[in-house]
Amino acid sequence: MNHISDWEKASAQAVLPRHLGIIMDGNGRWAKKRGLPRTAGHTAGAANFKKITRYCASIGIPYLTVYAFSTENWKRPSDEIQALMGIFKQYLEEALRDFLNENIRVRFIGDVSVFEGNLRELITRTEEVSADKTGMVLNIAMNYGGRAELTHAVRLLAEQVKQSSLLPEQITEEMISQHLYTAGQPDPDLILRPSGEYRISNFLLWQSAYAEYIIMDKLWPDFTTNDLDSALWEFSNRNRRFGGI
Repeated sequence: MNHISDWEKASAQAVLPRHLGIIMDGNGRWAKKRGLPRTAGHTAGAANFKKITRYCASIGIPYLTVYAFSTENWKRPSDEIQALMGIFKQYLEEALRDFLNENIRVRFIGDVSVFEGNLRELITRTEEVSADKTGMVLNIAMNYGGRAELTHAVRLLAEQVKQSSLLPEQITEEMISQHLYTAGQPDPDLILRPSGEYRISNFLLWQSAYAEYIIMDKLWPDFTTNDLDSALWEFSNRNRRFGGI
């Protein structure tokens, strides 16, 4: 089966990932192909993010993590960064107005302390308003990097060692997991990367140790729910051995 137009018809035979990660890649190239500024690609990508998020929630995926802005993205031109910040603000304002009527809990992972005050306030407000939701958990990775996340976790554990509340030999893999931004959540089972690029790009490095990866040659603004259905069906037919036989 190469394609599914209606996921619900196939869900009885398929296995959904508990945690899906998406590297939303290709906005700039999408705009360039159309002779548009890169900011137009980011706007189109943001609109598609809303559509895919709602679809993931509707089919019953418990956790979704999307890569919105990495620690490396600060290297981009200043006008593009400013445009991205404006798009983030617009999304959060819209979310507070209508998106949060849906049963989705929104969390932000990454070091959001670097953003300007108005954006930080919107981030905090969005998390607070959605905190009691019982449906899908949506993690939005902003100013996120897997190495930075691991560094942050190690520093927290080192502080406990410094205060003599923890011995170095007592540190376990589980403890490290508990000090990551995704503490308390299952590790991602599936990570999707539209755009055809074969890179991890510093995304969920610790958590994705046994995740399945699917690369799709489709720029993010063009990525559809049917594309997602196809990826989910491929995932459900993979044999996950977790290092065993």
